[in-house]
Amino acid sequence: MAEVASQSKLFSPCEVRSLSLSRRRRSPLVALRPAPSFRSLRSSSSSSSVGNGAVVLGDWIQRRPAERDASSGLHVKMSLCIGKSMKWWEKGLQPNMKDVHSAHDLVDSLINAGNKLVIVDFYSPGCGGCKALHPKICQFAEMNPDVQFLQVNYEEHKSMCYSLNVHVLPFFRFYRGAQGRLCSFSCTNATIKKFKDALTKHSTERCSLGPAKGLEESELLALAANKDLSFNYNKKPLPVFAPDDVAEPTPTSPKFSPRILKGSEEKVLSKIG
Repeated sequence: MAEVASQSKLFSPCEVRSLSLSRRRRSPLVALRPAPSFRSLRSSSSSSSVGNGAVVLGDWIQRRPAERDASSGLHVKMSLCIGKSMKWWEKGLQPNMKDVHSAHDLVDSLINAGNKLVIVDFYSPGCGGCKALHPKICQFAEMNPDVQFLQVNYEEHKSMCYSLNVHVLPFFRFYRGAQGRLCSFSCTNATIKKFKDALTKHSTERCSLGPAKGLEESELLALAANKDLSFNYNKKPLPVFAPDDVAEPTPTSPKFSPRILKGSEEKVLSKIG
């Protein structure tokens, strides 16, 4: 009993508290505090508001509904921005590049361009050559702000492209003023020199005598005959002249201009007469 009494030691209340604290610090386990009940939260009188839009109920923090709605709306906007990425044919566009939405839009754009050079670019979203060539076309558009570039999506306007005899992609057509179509060809990134030469040749300043021609009449008739397109075109009638409208030749016209005969011709005519 003496040995047991010698081994056991009586501690004061302060020593017991310090011993329990030291054991908690050394222990790797963290005691979890039980969640308060609904009644304790409701009856708690120590609730106070803080500056960042939260309400403190005892040791618990509850966010306000307005803050939850704002955070959820921000999350939705971020997800929409991430999901809506730009397509390759929408990147690098210049102010002088325009998308064609219909056959009427194409015809009106060519006519309203006046004496300006217009390049019609036929492309397809699934065309690898069109995708590789697009950045260079945007560079040409940036270096030539006076040239109008029209982009026609083949997948969206397939029926119109058939009527315009476009069967190879990428495909380009050059138009200008009263001359109408200047050239048409297909090129890729490897044969870009063909596009450069055509742009250098037809971008020089020139005056057109008359209004812009735009599409050929055969192309306009083909678009009007296409039932998939809501395009109307009436063939221009040819001028018909009445017999009374034909001016009769007068003695002052070149047909009755007097001829000066030479001396030898006078002798021959005198012998015949």
